[in-house]
Amino acid sequence: MDKKSPEKRSALHILTGTGRYLVMAFVLFISIYPILWVFLSSFKKNPGGLALPAEWVFDGYITIFTKLSIQTYFGNSIFVTVISTVISVLVVAMSAYVSARMEFKLKGLVTLMFTTTLFIPSISISFPIYRLLGDLGLKDTRGGLIFIYSGLGIAVTFFIIRSYFLTIPREMEEAARIDGCGYCASFFRIIVPIAKPGLSTAAIMVFLNNWNEFYFASILLKSKEKMTIPALLGQFTTAYSKNLNGMFSAIIVSVVPTILIFCLLSETFVKSLTAGAVKG
Repeated sequence: MDKKSPEKRSALHILTGTGRYLVMAFVLFISIYPILWVFLSSFKKNPGGLALPAEWVFDGYITIFTKLSIQTYFGNSIFVTVISTVISVLVVAMSAYVSARMEFKLKGLVTLMFTTTLFIPSISISFPIYRLLGDLGLKDTRGGLIFIYSGLGIAVTFFIIRSYFLTIPREMEEAARIDGCGYCASFFRIIVPIAKPGLSTAAIMVFLNNWNEFYFASILLKSKEKMTIPALLGQFTTAYSKNLNGMFSAIIVSVVPTILIFCLLSETFVKSLTAGAVKG
């Protein structure tokens, strides 16, 4: 078999590297383009295009903070998202610990039930949820939205945390039990501190999903003072459809927290996903 000459290998290496960078540049462009377009448009009198504004206009931001009081909706989103994320990750982490460490009958069935929730679209359970919240007196309340958000996306969260738990050596828990720790003490004193990267990844994913959730927020919350940011953005398609600067400004304000959180915790996010992929 003929061996490639050094010149051919060098040319192939250059072509491969160039193609890789072109693909990365293309993916980066299609990812950044919408956000950059909206960001620049929020400062233009006539929104559109990627050109810098001929005259920087701040009317949209002034409007959403003064007339619209977007800080109220922003506070609602933070309140609902943070509490639902803590509840969801805590409950799912305990369930994942039981699945990863204990042997019991119908364990496979329990895991399968978690898996099946991946195939249930939100719209198919909207009526039972709406009826349930009405019976509980939680309709049009932030508490009801927290209750719903705590149960959304539990399958993905479950498998991420469970996979990370499986990478932790059992010997550490066995040593803790020799010292008198039960399952509960082992979970909070041994497993949780070690599994912080995995729990952080699950928390990031739950936070981003709940922060951007629109469907349930729009059908469950009717009072404007209780609405979250996504529900507010839905109002721009009607009452504020002509105020494009205000709409684009509200979009930028709503996406900034998620971008900052992901940028600050991206290293932890990637490391935990890599570690959790070792065992399943």
